[in-house]
Amino acid sequence: MYNPFSLTGKTILVTGASSGIGRAIAIECSKMDATVVLTGRNKERLNETISQMEREAHTIIVADLNNEDERKKIVDNLPMLDGLVNCAGISGHSLFSFLKKNEIEQMFSINYFSPLYLTQSILKNKKLKKNSSIVFITSTSGILSSYIGGSLYSSTKGALNGMIKGMCIELAPKSIRVNSVMPSMIDTPIMEGGTLSKEDFEKDKEKYPLKRYGKPEEVAYAVIYLLSDASSWVTGSNLLLDGGRSVSY
Repeated sequence: MYNPFSLTGKTILVTGASSGIGRAIAIECSKMDATVVLTGRNKERLNETISQMEREAHTIIVADLNNEDERKKIVDNLPMLDGLVNCAGISGHSLFSFLKKNEIEQMFSINYFSPLYLTQSILKNKKLKKNSSIVFITSTSGILSSYIGGSLYSSTKGALNGMIKGMCIELAPKSIRVNSVMPSMIDTPIMEGGTLSKEDFEKDKEKYPLKRYGKPEEVAYAVIYLLSDASSWVTGSNLLLDGGRSVSY
């Protein structure tokens, strides 16, 4: 059956595949018949992801993207790729006036510099095929909105959203597309253990026209579109995924 969103025959690298959105992307890509290379720091959790995936052709590379040698290990062990999904990242809350140097450096290192250097190395080592697709998971924070305590996190995501604009122009002659998916609040484990209560989250959901947060699989569906041939004329885009939140402020 004809399906323009099929990933049959495509090999995709997904970073941050051990949990949350990254895990959902890896699983849903496998359902669309992709061969997936999963990377993250925790082997046990990566194996949990693989156990939920379709087919058995997928591989794991355990690595810390913050470490230059481990990024090199990823690239050295990669097959030729049709797609790269940069999903690994952290969140955090800290008032601007009280930001510490180590907090700033850590957030930018994980959220911005690590995917930048990994993508640059993959390109330099010619591991991306012609007509391939690079997708960054960013955020509505930093380009459409922010929040109290979110100046640092928003800065890292805004930087990524800006970076893809230049990347897409430079890589277009190689027929490599570059886009981002910008989710608003998504129900993932990253929301647990913070200062906000369940009641706080329920109250916040009322600000969304659809009265709920997004699901990790819904982000994955948007990523699949950008990886597939269905989006072959899409590059330099920041795909908004926010349940209508941006029009209800």
